Amino acid sequence: MRELFHALLYIHEPLKYNGCEKYKKERGDPAGDLSEMYCVKELRKDLYWVGATDRKISLFENMYPVPDGMSYDSYLFTGEKTVLVDTADKAVARQFFENIAHVLEGRDLDYLIINHMEPDHCATLGDLLLRYPNVRIISNAKVLGMIKQFFDFDPEDRFDTVKENDEIEIGDLRFRFFMTPMVHWPEVMMTYESTGKTLFSADAFGVFGPLDGHIFAEETDYEMDVRAEARRYYSNIVGRYGPQVQAALKKTADLEIEMVCPLHGFIWKEDFPKILSDYEKWSRYEPEVKGCLILVGSIYGNTENASNILAMKLAEKGVRDIKIREVCSYGVSNIISDAFRYSHIVFASVTHDSFLFEAMENVIHEMTTHNLQNRTIGVIENGSWVAQSGKRITEMVQAMKNMTLIEEKVSLKSSVKEENLAQIEALADRIAISMKL
Repeated sequence: MRELFHALLYIHEPLKYNGCEKYKKERGDPAGDLSEMYCVKELRKDLYWVGATDRKISLFENMYPVPDGMSYDSYLFTGEKTVLVDTADKAVARQFFENIAHVLEGRDLDYLIINHMEPDHCATLGDLLLRYPNVRIISNAKVLGMIKQFFDFDPEDRFDTVKENDEIEIGDLRFRFFMTPMVHWPEVMMTYESTGKTLFSADAFGVFGPLDGHIFAEETDYEMDVRAEARRYYSNIVGRYGPQVQAALKKTADLEIEMVCPLHGFIWKEDFPKILSDYEKWSRYEPEVKGCLILVGSIYGNTENASNILAMKLAEKGVRDIKIREVCSYGVSNIISDAFRYSHIVFASVTHDSFLFEAMENVIHEMTTHNLQNRTIGVIENGSWVAQSGKRITEMVQAMKNMTLIEEKVSLKSSVKEENLAQIEALADRIAISMKL
């Protein structure tokens, strides 16, 4: 009961426990080390990661599967002045506020910089202002408007507005601000701290998943452990806004950067050139590999059989990177990530009640929504009554940007027959030729 009372007191009277020693004493804890309560990381002198990971979440934004959880990054400067860069999701509020109190060691919080107002980064803003009523907020005018949308208070009396390329000094720190709208919300900006050559990149360069002890990307294997989830994050969260990403990359291209601190996932130092190179490709909608992604919408296995035959024909013709994905079971966010990776996509679908198979229609719709372009497309259609799926696929692909539609189409009636093998061979030939193998 005593522990419950103190826990509730900590929530409702947070300022009382601003200092760690006072917090430990009033909880009745011994004066010994309680560092196990805190999960913080010093990134450089006087800069700490004070974020947290939520391993209970299964769908990020109630849409994207994150079976191992999701991390939320926040950063705290503790030099001459204390400056917090972005807050965190309400799901990790307790850990987040404990981390801040631990790093501040009884000091007040002087400034909060807000780069992005999405609730997974700003849901705790109201609580932060209650705990640290003297804090001043630094951000752009669009953020000020969004604060008023999400909360029932007006922060104008404590709000310092910055614009494109503004520079301010806070104690021994030097901040410069870049407006990066639609990467991936309209109010987004990036903040550069020049004394430590550190870029706070908002949602750019984020990665799906938790932080399992390793904070810096180079502590892991980028190719094996990071790229897939970085691509899935980019393609699903930011992928629609390639031109805006290009604009943001140009704005920050001349900065001397030693560390990049995003709002999800790893901090980038030595491995930053790797993800930067991928962002250059992804934001131009350039494929990573010359390979073929075969997306299958099959009910009784006959359309899948044609897809398997095509995959073998492609392999015989020297196509090295081939992947077959079943659109009903694999998950749309994973398919979107694959689509950003491969140069060629084959849509292989049944006709369902005279329409395109719903799961396949949804996949192509999502590709259109995410602005996928610059791909070569093949079609396998199937229909026991009438094969209409190919017609609908063609209509949807033609509405997308810079797509090359292969004329050689495979048209099945229920199952693969001898005459279909020649069609499959012709499609495989055309794909291999277009890859210039």
